[in-house]
Amino acid sequence: MPVPGTLEHPTREQLVRVQYADAELVADYAGAYSGAGPTARYHRSRLHAVDQVLREHPGGALLDVGCGPGMMVRHLLDDRPGDFAVTGCDRSAAMVDAARRRAGKGADFSVGDIREMPFADGAFDIALAMGVLEYVDIGPALHEIARVVRPGGLVVVTMLNPRSPYRLVEWGLYWPARRMLGGLEEAFHVPRRHGARRTGIRAYPPRRLRHELWRAGLQAEDTLFYDVTALLPPFDRLVRRPDRPERTVARGIAGRLGTGYLIAARRL
Repeated sequence: MPVPGTLEHPTREQLVRVQYADAELVADYAGAYSGAGPTARYHRSRLHAVDQVLREHPGGALLDVGCGPGMMVRHLLDDRPGDFAVTGCDRSAAMVDAARRRAGKGADFSVGDIREMPFADGAFDIALAMGVLEYVDIGPALHEIARVVRPGGLVVVTMLNPRSPYRLVEWGLYWPARRMLGGLEEAFHVPRRHGARRTGIRAYPPRRLRHELWRAGLQAEDTLFYDVTALLPPFDRLVRRPDRPERTVARGIAGRLGTGYLIAARRL
């Protein structure tokens, strides 16, 4: 299915840019993170996982890389008032506008690409990169994140878990089936109810991400899996799970069912 506003066969760069290019798409994105659906449950579990890591940190200057419409920024302002001087950065001006409205005067924001951010070396004590590394060239992005964090500073990055049963079924069966059904509906001129927009996502397993962090001068200290679930698509959309984020995070073998994971690292 072609992406609106791009070529029939868009590049990965075009796929990423067009998704959050205007206010309507940004509103759809933010809306998906509320409610009871799989995306909202994923978001709440990820927030809980990040909270667990930040709980050990007293505060400081914090950068939210790829801040989107500012959900994490708003969460930090509400959950840890006064602990962090928060700055958000995103390549999408529409996302930054939405984040400013959500955060009010409690945070600063800049429009900037993760590969060349408008900040000085060592400007931050903490950098978060939530849901952004899947959309970029990971090596240059991690080097830039390391550059803006002080020596000894904390870096927390998240990644979709490509080896979880959930992602294997979702990416290998569920989304291709929806695209095929959408194509059949279009071919037979019936109302189109199926389909799946291509996103440009490229996810890496934990071992590869830890290696890329090390190459960027970041020493991994902890790996935490989140959104742990035994439900697979499309059943996760039909069965309502109890919304208890504290039960959806795990380390070690239990974490293999996590649809995402985070790594906490220090700048060497």
